[in-house]
Amino acid sequence: MTDSGGATTAPAQRGDVVRAFVASLSGTALEWYDFAVYSAASALVLGHLFFPSHDPLAATLLAFSTYAIGYVARPLGGFVFGRLGDVIGRKKVLISTLMLIGVATFLIGLLPTHASIGSTAAVLLVLLRFAQGVGVGGEWGGAVLLSSEFGDPRKRGFYASAAQVGPPAGNLMANGVLALLGLLLTEEQFLSWGWRVAFLLSGVLVLFGLWIRAKLEETPVFQAMEKEGHRPSAPIREVFRDQPRALTAAVLSRVAPDVVYALFTVFVLTYATQELGLESGTALAAVLIGSATQVLLIPLAGWLSDIVNRRFLYGVAAVGAAVWPFLFFPMISGGSFAMLTVGIVVGLLLHSLMYGPQAAFVAEQFHPRLRSTGSSLAYTLAGVIGGAIAPLLFTYLLAQFGTWIPLAVYLAVTAAVTVIGLLLGRDPAPHEDDEVLRAARERADASVTTG
Repeated sequence: MTDSGGATTAPAQRGDVVRAFVASLSGTALEWYDFAVYSAASALVLGHLFFPSHDPLAATLLAFSTYAIGYVARPLGGFVFGRLGDVIGRKKVLISTLMLIGVATFLIGLLPTHASIGSTAAVLLVLLRFAQGVGVGGEWGGAVLLSSEFGDPRKRGFYASAAQVGPPAGNLMANGVLALLGLLLTEEQFLSWGWRVAFLLSGVLVLFGLWIRAKLEETPVFQAMEKEGHRPSAPIREVFRDQPRALTAAVLSRVAPDVVYALFTVFVLTYATQELGLESGTALAAVLIGSATQVLLIPLAGWLSDIVNRRFLYGVAAVGAAVWPFLFFPMISGGSFAMLTVGIVVGLLLHSLMYGPQAAFVAEQFHPRLRSTGSSLAYTLAGVIGGAIAPLLFTYLLAQFGTWIPLAVYLAVTAAVTVIGLLLGRDPAPHEDDEVLRAARERADASVTTG
């Protein structure tokens, strides 16, 4: 690897790169399993169990409100753990966030319902959902840097996509477990205790994730900055003071992907069961198929963004995502499983073409010494205005207007916001990583020479 001046830098060993990619992907998938199992359960059972009401719409809205709390909590995780990622290192942060979200999800599986302890059950559920959100908010930025800072910065689109595979992989596992439970159990058994199994499995999965991450070294870029004494003391203040445009671009670029994902993996479950009359297992199966395709499409999109202009690819997908809902809702109006599946797959294909390059685009807006803080802040702040309110707005708009058109318009507006963010952003700057590594190596060479 060479920088713009021709100086050679020391790349990480291939084995370390592979381990970092696997650790980023698997850890993020486990955390998103925890997050996604709640998301799916909120559409299927949590409203009935924790927010009983004679009005099914009211119960669903309340369940989705706790879904939103998981997003609202993310900025706290981004502020706390994003900052720590630039101060104490990426690896330590990722172990902490995995433990936090895993314990919270396991405890949800043990919670008594409203029938047992009344409204206290809902309060406890909200608190644990908040803890989930804090953990996920701190996870993403570190996971992106874990894989991308071990890999070649000129191939950041592919390496950073490891963390992006986590949500569909986690969603695949979560919906797969729920679908399997739905097939094996009667509806009464599932409502009584079956849903808890999906949450309790988190304990086993977290132990596996901790084992993988504990075996990995700190990223070469952070080690170099640590040796040079270039770690920031107040990274949050520096990001807001010195890189406001980068933060704005990164935040806006994330809005549409979050809303698209909420539509095609969360709200679609409610729409398919309540509006189209499909069985919950049928709707889950369609989401499962769509999520399975994303496991391959996301790294492919990340790789493609290393070859073509990243912002252009991202922007084209955003425009496609703005148009697709106007075709999607009419094509599924007949209640066909095949049409529902095709519609979800296409929607998640467009999401993949944004989400695959997204991690690299967000990370490369910031200098390496502020990259964890900036990326985490952008990820979590965008989640509040994007994914947090999306299921609530979809549900409210459909109930208010009785048609899918306002939903499609809403998504088109978020796509326009994302395009603005892309226009404000910058293209990759791999020389920044090269300079950090080169400076550390030159100092090491100089100390050997003088010694």
